[in-house]
Amino acid sequence: MTTPDTATTASAVATSPSTAPPGTPSRLGSLGPVGLVFAGGVSVQFGGALAVMLMPRAGALGVVALRLAVAAVVLLLVCRPRLRGYSRTDWGTVVVFGLTMAGMNGLFYQAVDRIPLGPAVTLEVLGPLALSVLASRRAVNLVWAGLALAGVFLLGGGGFGDLDPVGAAFALGAGAMWAAYIVFSARTGRRFPQADGLALAMAVGAVLFLPLGIAEAGTKLLDPVTIGLGAAVALLSSVLPYTLELLALRRLPASTFAVLMSLEPAIAATAGFLLLDQALTHTQALAIALVIAASMGAVRTQVGRRKAARIEVGS
Repeated sequence: MTTPDTATTASAVATSPSTAPPGTPSRLGSLGPVGLVFAGGVSVQFGGALAVMLMPRAGALGVVALRLAVAAVVLLLVCRPRLRGYSRTDWGTVVVFGLTMAGMNGLFYQAVDRIPLGPAVTLEVLGPLALSVLASRRAVNLVWAGLALAGVFLLGGGGFGDLDPVGAAFALGAGAMWAAYIVFSARTGRRFPQADGLALAMAVGAVLFLPLGIAEAGTKLLDPVTIGLGAAVALLSSVLPYTLELLALRRLPASTFAVLMSLEPAIAATAGFLLLDQALTHTQALAIALVIAASMGAVRTQVGRRKAARIEVGS
């Protein structure tokens, strides 16, 4: 799982928890750690683009329900977590983790149903970025926060005139849930072995969201094509990225991992352009670049602070 230190300082470290089911083919490791992180990011964002393509068939809530359900089934079958021996606090933590996971996905998919994928991910990244800035309590991070806000201002055309304000609000809400997700991902990782907590939380999220998906999509969720596409979204957006990130973090410093994850908005914009024909204006591209720069700056500031603290302790 993502370590607590990384979780509270990395601007985009937890697109998914850094835990994956065992049994991953060893040949994936031949990509190299940076290649694994990049491949995971590509998988997540192209999975998101595929989800947008699926929404006309099942609706945003239906797609989320399918994604969570399929991912839960896969993780439960692979991890086979034990259900006994945990305290009430342990179960409370995993339930809240599942709630934040479901909320994050639900709000984000409502966002991409209304605004392009690149801007949606850019707005969502502000949640982890705000968590990073607040956790650091350093003046220099005000610079990164200002840079991010400038990017958001440009992205909204000075008032979100170019973006659906409801979609933008959903993306910001997803960012807030992402920040909460980071915190409870770390707490769950401390209380449950391996990927057991992730599997249980995914199951909680799936159970909670399934009624919403059924209410919106009804019998459309039983269509074989819809189920197949939903399974592909789950594998691309959940199972595969978790596996790649776990392999990467075995050989890659968490700080470097966090910086690489800050590139998610750019990958999302590329996926939106290639699969959904969502071209960005020059202003939107500049806005995304500013948010990426702010995310990287915040992460590097925290890394430098930790290194300085270790040197001071060792002297």
